[in-house]
Amino acid sequence: MVKLLGMKVNTDKKIVDEILDRGVITTFLPSKEKFREKLLSGEKIKLYIGADPTSKSLHLSHAKNYMLLEEFRKLGHEVIVLFGDFTARIGDPSDNSNVRSQLTEKDVKENVKEWSKQIKPLLDFSDKKNPPKIVFNSTWLSKLTLEEIIELASNFTVQHMLERDMFEKRIKNNNPIFLHEFLYPLMQGYDSVVLEVDAELSGTDQIFNSLAGRTLLKRLKGKEKFVVAVNLMENPKTGELMSKSRGTGVFLESFPSEMYGEIMAQPDEMIEILFINTTRVPLDEIKDMDIKNNPLESKKRAAYEIVKIIHGEKNAEKAEEEFSNIFQKKKIPDAIKEVTAVSGEKLVDILTKEGLIKSKSEFRRLVDQGAVSDLETKTKIADSSAIIESDIILKIGKKHFLKIKVV
Repeated sequence: MVKLLGMKVNTDKKIVDEILDRGVITTFLPSKEKFREKLLSGEKIKLYIGADPTSKSLHLSHAKNYMLLEEFRKLGHEVIVLFGDFTARIGDPSDNSNVRSQLTEKDVKENVKEWSKQIKPLLDFSDKKNPPKIVFNSTWLSKLTLEEIIELASNFTVQHMLERDMFEKRIKNNNPIFLHEFLYPLMQGYDSVVLEVDAELSGTDQIFNSLAGRTLLKRLKGKEKFVVAVNLMENPKTGELMSKSRGTGVFLESFPSEMYGEIMAQPDEMIEILFINTTRVPLDEIKDMDIKNNPLESKKRAAYEIVKIIHGEKNAEKAEEEFSNIFQKKKIPDAIKEVTAVSGEKLVDILTKEGLIKSKSEFRRLVDQGAVSDLETKTKIADSSAIIESDIILKIGKKHFLKIKVV
């Protein structure tokens, strides 16, 4: 076995336990004790996390995964960010009635480009001794022959595949399961074989796929792999998740002031979850905040800490000040996204194109609620079919601002 050169592994028990006990990780397979023992052994291990670039935007629930990966890297371990540019084109099976849409190669490349920008603040790619690595699973999956795919498939039974929750739900609801969907766990599992990792970080919704990789790595390479599953930052009251496919959550591409506002718009029951997962404020300090009785100040602290991580301290300070000006002093923000439009263009079409609304019906609902305003004239937009004839600064909903310049 070739020893990897680079920084020495940190086996400080306090630091290791702070990572393992914070609450980000929910499941350790085969066990937490064995994984902790591995981390304290002084051996440099290889960990990775994979994600399919199925949209242009990552959200805070993704951010917490890369923040965790960075903590293991700082301990001195080798960490890998895998972009599933090939598996994104298969489509990870979901528990929806319909098969997940398959993306084109062009779509995936555009998404990867955006993701690469969005994760840069979360991992230290400038570290020369032990930098994180980025890999693409098209590198090996696109080269698999039919013979090799059949060989991989021979390691699993149909009954095993049907144990996956979403397949059970589909059968129960008499919804179809397509053959290519069975290939997804095989392909994701094969990533572990090629990379020969010691551990995989994954969401709890990906444990089945991670275990498929554990099975393949054991059978094909004779190597054990830890599966370390993280929570999905679920709203404890509604069960709602941040979702890149549904466009819900706090997104990493947001401007600092917009991100700050998105965090402030989160329900109070999410404050502690945000602190635990997407800040590194000590747990004792979080407990002392008494979040239940001080939700506004606690949320402002969470927003500041998160924006500081993503955009830097100066931008966090400015976003905090801007939030105070807009929502407490009712001022117009200094930095607003600006777009151009043609005179006579419908407002709903501009907002849809910019991704600020999803549909005409959503726009009608916002207008009916008085949630679309002209900030300069301090008037509400009352007509959902309004057209733009001159420059305008808009507030859309609670957190979005847009300057439209007519050309």
